Amino acid sequence: MKYEAVIGLEVHAQLLTKSKIFCGCTTEFGASPNTNTCPVCLGMPGVLPVLNKKVVEFAIKTGLALNCAIARHSVFARKNYFYPDLPKGYQISQYESPLAKKGYIDIEVGGKQKRIGITRVHMEEDAGKLIHETEGKTTTGHSYVDFNRTGVPLLEIVSEPDLSSGEEAAIYLQTVRSILRYLEVCDGNMEEGSLRCDANVSVRTKGEKLLGTKAEVKNMNSFRFVRMALDYEIERQIDLLDSGDAIVQETRLWDPKQGITISMRGKEEAHDYRYFPDPDLVPLEPDEAWIEKIRSSLPELPNEKKKRFVREYSIPAYDSAVLTSSKTLAGYFEECVKYFPQPKIISNWIMSELLRLLKKDNREIEECPVTPQQLAEMLQLMEKGTISGKIAKQVFEEMYEKGSPAEKIVRQKGLRQVSDEAELDKIVSQVLADNLDTVDKYRSGKTKVFGFLVGQVMKETQGKANPKIVNRILQEKLKT
Repeated sequence: MKYEAVIGLEVHAQLLTKSKIFCGCTTEFGASPNTNTCPVCLGMPGVLPVLNKKVVEFAIKTGLALNCAIARHSVFARKNYFYPDLPKGYQISQYESPLAKKGYIDIEVGGKQKRIGITRVHMEEDAGKLIHETEGKTTTGHSYVDFNRTGVPLLEIVSEPDLSSGEEAAIYLQTVRSILRYLEVCDGNMEEGSLRCDANVSVRTKGEKLLGTKAEVKNMNSFRFVRMALDYEIERQIDLLDSGDAIVQETRLWDPKQGITISMRGKEEAHDYRYFPDPDLVPLEPDEAWIEKIRSSLPELPNEKKKRFVREYSIPAYDSAVLTSSKTLAGYFEECVKYFPQPKIISNWIMSELLRLLKKDNREIEECPVTPQQLAEMLQLMEKGTISGKIAKQVFEEMYEKGSPAEKIVRQKGLRQVSDEAELDKIVSQVLADNLDTVDKYRSGKTKVFGFLVGQVMKETQGKANPKIVNRILQEKLKT
């Protein structure tokens, strides 16, 4: 291809603190409009902000997890702009002296590792939320503002322009989200807006060192939309260059209904915001002892856990990546292994059956009604030959729907596997007698019909026959 894309992401993560960044108002989501507010977050005259220590702790923890250097001296700044959802007329953020900078994370794209630089991680407060009515028979077309979100603590994580496609950007965002969730500093809920992402996108001729004119893309609230929006924007800019038109520096919105980006406004530069140090907040100077204490509290992070799972449990890298995508899911897997020490079997069941059912019900692993011990007990029944693999799937669905233990379901529904050889011998003999044409085909060399005969035996036993015994008896009888 003649061109290459250059992408940098700005990720805003809402922190899981109980109170806002500069006041004691709750950060609870879903409260009635304008009830989680006070004179401080509403910017009333004469009030003073007080920094929430937990916000700083979460920010340092995130910076360390992203391999950043933690600044011993950082400064809060006022970012000045007017918008109806910004009551003070400025946003308290950090500019020239952020808390953390010069980090990196590694992502995996197409089976290869790629290192993405982290420019900076800084703290800031969120703005409010505007709600727009469309004018109609029962509405006036007014706009409303809800200040509940004003002052909610955010981390802004800015990447280097090291990404080159929508796919890479989506994988990077998933990786950042996973790290934040492992740290338990952000729930990563993109639909509720607790994880938001803006992208700066430009294209240039391959081999060129200078960056092209960039567009900022907003309103991407899912990994799928990030991939689609950025791939569309890259193609849009390439089409403009090929036709001899100029690319305009601007902010664009992703329209998921049309599958296109739409021009919103001219792109602001840093100087447009007239940043200056906030006179109400002293510089932040975390000491070495506190930083090291936070460092020692870091959990095993996704990449480390993924490598350990491959090494310790001898499962494929793909399985490990799926299982470690969530800290809770990884814990579920490890708990299962304690009760049933066959990691690959457990991995298969989690990935194929458990995740399928959770996805169907739009549930997270935290809401799973089947405990690790219950899943392990069901697998033990299968290993003992009490139930077949096919019946196990039926039992598992019942466990998921009703929360009952496997042993109880097997007993109540009479699902115990038929392993009595004399009984199975009679059933196999009857199946062969009823399907003489198929038997002749098998003996003439068309061995693929063997599966049909097994299926007929399973049908006669309602899926309860022990398949190993059935296969052996069938093979013996078909030889004679």
